[in-house]
Amino acid sequence: MNVSSPNVTVVLQNRDSFTKALTKNMIVVIISISINYIYAGLIFTFCKHQIFYTNPRYILFIHLVINDMTQVTLTVILFIISYTIYKLSVSVCCIFILLALFTTENTPLNLASMAVECYIAICLPLRHVQICTVSRTLMLIGLIWATSMLSVLPDLFVTLATEPLDFFHSRVFCLRQTVFPHPLIIRKRDLSYAVFLVIVLFVIIFVYFRILFTAKTASRDAKKARNTVVLHGFQLLLSTASYATPQLKDALQHWFPENYTNSLFATYIIVQILPRSISPIIYGIRDKTFRRYLKRYLLCKFSESKE
Repeated sequence: MNVSSPNVTVVLQNRDSFTKALTKNMIVVIISISINYIYAGLIFTFCKHQIFYTNPRYILFIHLVINDMTQVTLTVILFIISYTIYKLSVSVCCIFILLALFTTENTPLNLASMAVECYIAICLPLRHVQICTVSRTLMLIGLIWATSMLSVLPDLFVTLATEPLDFFHSRVFCLRQTVFPHPLIIRKRDLSYAVFLVIVLFVIIFVYFRILFTAKTASRDAKKARNTVVLHGFQLLLSTASYATPQLKDALQHWFPENYTNSLFATYIIVQILPRSISPIIYGIRDKTFRRYLKRYLLCKFSESKE
């Protein structure tokens, strides 16, 4: 089967100059290293102190950190490969794409789970300890991964069933539509993305208004939780923008065919990188407990301390 698409054809016909390609790769690498450096500090802080890994809220947060750290690393590797190796074996590309899709779809689900935890802590404080336990949090993380796999793995199964064996030994420009080219996959993707978007947005809106109502008559913690959910909502909107990325790419290809590669680069930064830079601000800076322990590690002051 011919796995080319109009988007891929435009990319191949409008390759960047060496200087532009080097600049884009340098920007992506510098941004990703900066984000991963902060994430590494968050992970180190989490593992160093028992107060964090016995708290369901921080467990969900650190799962988001590890997930987004993996996602950023994978997408940066794919970005660099597109300018260097250029084409990959379909079987190798499948592994990269599947892992990138798992981690991408995990993010909004994890954010929705964190918003629900905030809701329980503020609106059901007497039941928070019973509902939000460490074991249930780990089960929830497993459910997040299971949901993402159920959404993504059918792409692989359909491709295995419809493509000849030689296809998996061929080399392609590594994109989702080139390794999973069947039209049924595209329709399934659009439907699943719409369902994900509606469910997650409903959760965020419901939680926000419930906390908003509680915050009018409750403590400062409730108002802080409301603001946190607002930030979750903003990050969620950026994360769920990935659901509309295929349609956005088609529109950009139609509107700016000559500058399509620049449009793709801007889309990549806004949709894939920017949302991953907000999580450290929400918990790494706004959260007093995390901020207190994080400062010394980000400043490379790894002095021993006892809690």
